[in-house]
Amino acid sequence: VNYLIRIHKTNQSPNFDALIRPVPGISTSDRDGRTLQRTKRGWMWNSFFLLEEWTGTGKQYVGKLHSDMDHEDGSVKYVLTGDGAGTVFEIDENSGDIHATRRLDREEKALYTLSAKAVNKTSGQDLERASEFIIKIHDINDNEPKFAKDTYVASVLEMSNVGAFVMRVTATDADDEAYGNSAKLVYSILQGQPYFSVEPETGVIRTALPNMIRENRERRVCFGDFKYQHCSYKHLPVYSIDLFCSPSLGTYHISTPESAGIGSSVGRIKAYDTDVGENAEMWYSILDGDGQDVFNIITDSTSQEGVITVKKQLDYESKRLYSLRVQVTNTHIDRRFEQLGPFSDTAIVRITVTDVDEPPVFNRALYIFEVDEDTPAGSSVGTVSARDPDTINHLVKYTIDRHTDLERLFSIDSNNGTISTLQGLDRETSKWHNISVLATELSTALQTRVPVFIKVRDVNDNAPEFAMYYETFVCENVKAGQLIQTISAVDTDEPLVGHKFVFSLSTINPNFTIFDNEDNTARILTRRGSFNRREMSSYLLPVVISDNDYPIQSSTSTLTVRVCACDSRGNVQTCSNEALLLSAGLSTGALVAILLCILILLMIVVLFAALRRQKKKEPLIISKEDVRDNVVSYNDEGGGEEDTQAFDIGTLRNPEVIDTNKLRRDIMPEMLFPFRRTSPIKDNTDVRDFINGRLQENDSDPTAPPYDSLATYAYEGNGSLAESLSSLESAATEGDQEFEYLSHWGPQFKKLADMYIGQESQRET
Repeated sequence: VNYLIRIHKTNQSPNFDALIRPVPGISTSDRDGRTLQRTKRGWMWNSFFLLEEWTGTGKQYVGKLHSDMDHEDGSVKYVLTGDGAGTVFEIDENSGDIHATRRLDREEKALYTLSAKAVNKTSGQDLERASEFIIKIHDINDNEPKFAKDTYVASVLEMSNVGAFVMRVTATDADDEAYGNSAKLVYSILQGQPYFSVEPETGVIRTALPNMIRENRERRVCFGDFKYQHCSYKHLPVYSIDLFCSPSLGTYHISTPESAGIGSSVGRIKAYDTDVGENAEMWYSILDGDGQDVFNIITDSTSQEGVITVKKQLDYESKRLYSLRVQVTNTHIDRRFEQLGPFSDTAIVRITVTDVDEPPVFNRALYIFEVDEDTPAGSSVGTVSARDPDTINHLVKYTIDRHTDLERLFSIDSNNGTISTLQGLDRETSKWHNISVLATELSTALQTRVPVFIKVRDVNDNAPEFAMYYETFVCENVKAGQLIQTISAVDTDEPLVGHKFVFSLSTINPNFTIFDNEDNTARILTRRGSFNRREMSSYLLPVVISDNDYPIQSSTSTLTVRVCACDSRGNVQTCSNEALLLSAGLSTGALVAILLCILILLMIVVLFAALRRQKKKEPLIISKEDVRDNVVSYNDEGGGEEDTQAFDIGTLRNPEVIDTNKLRRDIMPEMLFPFRRTSPIKDNTDVRDFINGRLQENDSDPTAPPYDSLATYAYEGNGSLAESLSSLESAATEGDQEFEYLSHWGPQFKKLADMYIGQESQRET
């Protein structure tokens, strides 16, 4: 199966060339006559070329992939992987068309290695093996040459001959040397003739005139390629040449990314002044231009350069090119030489803003929302909004940073940015919730976060309660109407008009009354006098506290009033519980000791009961006198010969079945496969002889355990009134049996007697 790549030319792109040939396969037989497997033919092609700095509209077309297995039924999907797949290059999975999604810069990346394959949409299986190809970026002349040094200084002896070597300058160009003349450099002197000359290809500077004497002269020297001409001016003695290759008075081209921060430098310019010292100090300013409000220029006093900085945030999508007219002026002017002026010059500076893939931008720096605390789960809180500032608007997805919402109280719609509650909010638990919302571009995964502050508004959902725990006492000799306690209340809610509590008693109390002070406090007064702590040691006084918010919330708090013995001045001496205990002759320490003793006794009883429950497992061998004769006796009576469920007596008659080895459960076997013993004689059907033979074999077996567990079947029915019910020792024929005696054994054998006596009657009939 072969693939076909169609390459289309455009006016802006160079000639694309593709080589498609099948990979040679292996013949079905070689010289030795062996049959070999023929390999599947793949696809191969040469490098493709794309023009850098694409200026056309839309996406740049690269080529088309097509598989012979693609029957145009939509079942084949083309997949592109490798450098820039999905970001720089994209492929139409149905048609196989490859496009470049943005402008490419060869100096940034010269080639891209990608891999393409065809996949079945239904099964997901590869229809063809993936094959690599290279897309090379075709160079254009978009870079100016740069000298190896910022400043060249050379000297030559005066009166030197023509052609005397002065120095050699070198420059480089970032453009592709292998394509055209973009990177071909030609050195020339724009100003400085006829004193010096430069070799166009090597950059060697030589003297051009003989007999040059040492005197101050101004020389203007510049080197460039065919496209760019950059000049600078220096004060040069005859024996010295200062070659400066930075741009000077003229036109400057500067580029800066749109992400440059405010105050950051985007470029430097420098003017030439033949003076030295303070007479060479300069000051730069912006006269006019459409970028006057966006850029600023400051003077570097050390290097005497003009530094252009960003004054306002740049935006590639809004404006991409700015123009400035910059003026440079001497700061120190000698008034005697004003007629030689002006001592200033101007230059045009063009600044190009380059595109940067920017993250989404929220329409606010922060968001503040409010929500009631009784809002049910799933209610909307607010909506955040972000957009992609780039030219191509990508879809934006919203998420909540869960590190800022550990309790998962909120959720956000990933499409429209609507924030909702996941559960009910409680203002008394937290009044504010501070979360962070992330906006992410789906295509580039660039993120921006914004803080969201959610205020929980108060709802009157809590009842007031006592401000503290009150220990209230009343003296036995108290008088009616005497104040015994002042109470206050608190409420976790925060109404707009402030708290207003109302105090009352739930029922009329004959002992105490309450008086509301109307300042969120109340007084507890006695309604009567002469309390007796022996009759009643304490009183429970239920107090109802209500607020004035909507809906009204109220609660009942119980105030415990203890009766105490007081002196004549009302000072408490002893209170009810302690006084009664002391009157009984028991102190607090004695009560604590009694409780500790009771607790220790309970622990001992529990421990003793637990030890009694732990019973040791009875050993299999009960008798210690003779471990060789361990007999396991079963006294259960079966149902006779017809009882085939409990025990099959036929196994005693068949020695082959009996011979099956079974591992003992009371000991650990010493080997995985026990010694196999010989089977008894098949003709011996006597159970007694079989058991005796088994006993002898175990006695003589060196691998047997030191004791035996023997089950005896020779005498069945021991302890039964009917003795043995087995037919092993019965007569040869059923006619010799008399079953009449079964009817005299009692009701336990009634069913058995009916069965055998009934059969006997039928036989006689």
